[in-house]
Amino acid sequence: MSASLAALMTSAPAGGTVSLGTEVNVLPAEAIDYAIEADIPLPSPPRRQVPESCAAIGDRVAVLAGDGATLQLGIGAVPDAVLAALSPRRDLKVWSEMFSDGVLALEKAGALESGHLITASFAFGSAELYDWMDRNPSIAMMRTETVNDPAQIARRPRLVSVNTALQVDLFAQANASRVGGVIYSGFGGQPDFVVGALHSPGGLAIIALPSWHAKADVSTVVPRLADQVTSFQHSFIVSDQGTASIWGHDAAAQAGQIIAQVAHPSVRDGLREAGRELGLRV
Repeated sequence: MSASLAALMTSAPAGGTVSLGTEVNVLPAEAIDYAIEADIPLPSPPRRQVPESCAAIGDRVAVLAGDGATLQLGIGAVPDAVLAALSPRRDLKVWSEMFSDGVLALEKAGALESGHLITASFAFGSAELYDWMDRNPSIAMMRTETVNDPAQIARRPRLVSVNTALQVDLFAQANASRVGGVIYSGFGGQPDFVVGALHSPGGLAIIALPSWHAKADVSTVVPRLADQVTSFQHSFIVSDQGTASIWGHDAAAQAGQIIAQVAHPSVRDGLREAGRELGLRV
């Protein structure tokens, strides 16, 4: 039987062990057979100004997430805007597949609960973020199987899961993985955190996205998804236009809220007509 091999980057040994650093992900915890010393700076994303539409989304999500919430957010303009808007909150916790500089900003603002262990599987951000993480006892980087386990997520109090999507439809379904049948990205931990958040005491599962896709120049709200569904039945869907309350409402009420509160005004009439053709009373 042939042995399996894995190549990975670690820290220099300390006390007989190494750290997998900023990305544990699904890397195996094994004995190291061969090591090659290297000194390569960790990559960082380019700094970008947060669009006004994303800032509006951040403000609306912050209204839903109160003091003491446990946060799960990804990377990008929408999560960054949400984290910035949460800086006035207090006693926030973090249990997230990944995090970036927005969590460091919460620490600087005094928004994080003192003594809380920030738990994640990987991080991607600035050199300042990596310096803050280095040997920080307040941060635990674990394998994705642990961090993304819906049962583990559900044990976190008031878990607020904030995920973005490429499209949502009138049935409150989200597509975060495909464009025109072609894979745009993996759906990652979104389904895991949606399920976990809905089972967390006081938890919320939120999809947050701009009402208009600037690059494609199209509405992000469509009558019915043609591509693969990533997740569905959320607590709220939030856009720069407003907040749609989803959980506990029937299909017609959900569709009506999505049209009135999430969709861009220029497509609302067309969505209502399409909704009626789909059997929705909107």
